[in-house]
Order: sequence, then C-alpha cells, then structure tokens
Amino acid sequence: MSKSWNPGVTHAVRTDVGMRRTNNQDSYCVIEAQSEERFSTRGHLYVVADGMGAHAAGELASQMATELIPMHYFRGSADQPASSLHRAVFNANHEIHQRGQQNPEFHSMGTTASSLLLLENGGVVAHVGDSRVYRLRQGVLEQLTFDHSLVWEVQASGHVHPGSALGQSLPKNVITRSLGPNAKVNIDMEGPFPVHSGDRFLLCSDGLTGQVEDEEIATLMDCLSEDLVSEVLVDLANLRGGPDNTTVIIATVNNGQVVGSAANVPKSSAAQRDPRLLWGAVASSSIFVLSFIIAVIAAVQKSESLLGFAMIAVLVSGVVAATLIASQMSGKKKPRSNGDGPEVTPPMGGKGPYRRYHSKPDRTLFDRLGSTVDDLRNAANAKNWSIDWREIDQLQAKGLGAIEANDGKTAIRFQAEAIVQTMYQLRQQHNRSAGETAIE
Repeated sequence: MSKSWNPGVTHAVRTDVGMRRTNNQDSYCVIEAQSEERFSTRGHLYVVADGMGAHAAGELASQMATELIPMHYFRGSADQPASSLHRAVFNANHEIHQRGQQNPEFHSMGTTASSLLLLENGGVVAHVGDSRVYRLRQGVLEQLTFDHSLVWEVQASGHVHPGSALGQSLPKNVITRSLGPNAKVNIDMEGPFPVHSGDRFLLCSDGLTGQVEDEEIATLMDCLSEDLVSEVLVDLANLRGGPDNTTVIIATVNNGQVVGSAANVPKSSAAQRDPRLLWGAVASSSIFVLSFIIAVIAAVQKSESLLGFAMIAVLVSGVVAATLIASQMSGKKKPRSNGDGPEVTPPMGGKGPYRRYHSKPDRTLFDRLGSTVDDLRNAANAKNWSIDWREIDQLQAKGLGAIEANDGKTAIRFQAEAIVQTMYQLRQQHNRSAGETAIE
C-alpha cells in the first residue's frame, strides 16, 4: 500500500460582504497540491483579490484575477515556478485590461492581487495593490508585502512623517497600483524565504486591515485554530462597522515537503539583478568626487571656467544617480515577448518583511477585544434589540478567569468565541427585523 500524501498544510477561508455593501468584490482561490509529485513541481498556491470599479466591474476584475493567475501559472514552466507566477500575474493584468477596454461599463476596472506560493525550496509572493500577505512565526507577525497605497508610498519617500498632520490626513483608500487599469503593471516579487514547521500565513483584503489592528491580528493568529481565527477576524471587522468586503485565507504549515529552506535560491540584490547598477554606482560616485575636487581648486584659483565644469559634472552624477534609483524602484527589466504572449523576467528578492508585530495575549488586548462586544451591548440596549447575552457573558467570564490566572492565550480564545457569538446574535436580530418589516 502506497503511503498517503500529506500536503503539510491546513487552511481555512472566509469571505464576507460586510455590513454596508450589497455585493462582494473580493475573490480568492486555494489550490493545494494533491500529490507529492504535483507539489514538487507546482507547490501550493493561494490568491486573494479585491476588486475596484462601479457596479459589477470590481467583482468581475477580482474574479478574473483569481481565475487567470492559477490558469497561467499552471500553464507556465514547472522548472521556474517563481517566474511562472510572475508571468501569470502579468498576463492576468493584460487580460483584465483588455476586457475593460472592450466594454465602457468595465472601463478602468481594477483589482488588487496578492499570491502566495509554497514550494519545496521556500515561499514566494507576487503582489500588486494593498491586500496583504503576513507570516506568523513563533509569536511574531511579519507583513511580507508593501502596500501600493498613497499613504505607504508617501511615507516611504521619507518626505512626510506618519505622525504629522499631513501624514494623518492622507486618504487611506487610494491605491497606486492594481491589475487592470493599465496595459502593463509592476509586480512585487518577495522571496524566496524559508518555510518552517508552525509557520502560519494570512492573505487578506483591506476590509480586514482597515478595522483590525496588526497587534490584534498577531495575537489572534497566535492563540486560535485556523477555523476560529478566520471567523473571528471577519466578525471583528464587521462588529466595528464592516464598511468593506473582508476576505481572509489562513494557511498553517505542519510538516511534510513544504517545510524546507530557500538556501538554494538566494535573494538577489539590485546589483545582482543587473550588474550595470553596480558599475553605474561606481561611475556616479567617481564623477561626484572628481567634481568636488575640481570645485575646490576652482574656488582657490577663482576660475569661473573650472567652476562651471565642476557644476556640470555634479549635474551629470545626479542624473546617473537618479536613473539608478529609478531602475531599482521599478525592480524589473524590460518586458520581452515570445510566441506565448507577454513575458517579463521577475526581479526576485524584495525588501520584505516591511513591518513586524508581536503577539501579546495580555489584559490590555483582552479588554480591547471585549470593548467591541460592549459597544454592541450598549447599542442593543439603546435600540431595545432582543439579544440573548447569556452565552456571551459566560464566555467573557471564563476569559476573565483565565486572564486573572495569567493564561492569556486561553483568555483570548474565550474572548474570540464571545465575539463570534455576538456577531451571530447580531445576524439573528437583523433577520428578525427584516422579517418584521416584510410582514408589515
């Protein structure tokens, strides 16, 4: 009897329309290898997409992304899975753009797309937009992707401090990069990075991160099972207003072939991607130093001609430096084509992780999560909603007992179950109200 295949990963998925939207513009796909051979050539693939556009345009764009990315990926070369994933996202963008151009109702439609590929030699991320990919390892949550949003781009420029008045006033829902609006798109490629047993990955749309703090995500992912954490994250976002669709994929690495290293596929620096960057940097630095020396001599000799030459040299070195920075920021070579359609060489080895948070199952977080339940309790009392609080009260009492016994993880679990039960009661109240309205 042949040994049964162990994919080495367990996962949970949840998507929800939210509390204020009428349709769900989020999409996702989970394709885990069903055999050892399949995993060795293709790995496990996870994708989350968040569509943008009026009417059904955003919904169509995200659906196309989660259908086209896997389709093109599995059609691509099995020898270079990271390159195949990059090309898959590139081609998906091309087809979404073409579809938008063909129909005025879908013009300029777009979608984010965050893809995670777990391979024998490590993990790889392909990313466009402000959906996110996180990794939790031993109580530390790391954001592996860079938000392509106005807020993150401005902060990354270094010209605006996040805590300043201008930094606080920047609109948080403006994204700077997505699939669909333009014929070509820059794709961030992160990794390959080692995958360890116990690693837990989260792919999510910004419906989650707009309402739930990163420290809360870190702690809930650290304390709960995949099913419970996926449920409570979405419910917590909804209890705090649920202004957007929310989608989460939780994938936990247990064992098997997925646990490995990325030692045989090292990250490449910008100079390794293109040696011209290294030589250009040397040339730019040399010109700048030489021009500085000439400027000193010109000042001593009071020579206007030498000083003018020095200024031109400084200008040249500045142009070279700016070109290098632009090349490094773009992070990719010129697209090339072949008979199978557009193709690009992916610049591997991004700068992630970009932010890091620690799990803190303490009284402060326990109370913060409980305050969400208290807010709904106050609203229910003010509006005379018929909600059964008995089970919720029991769960919170057990959680309080655990926190007083210094068992923070158990306390957070009881508080999470109270949040899920609260959301259940809210839905029951909503259904009763809708029924009463229909009867009237």
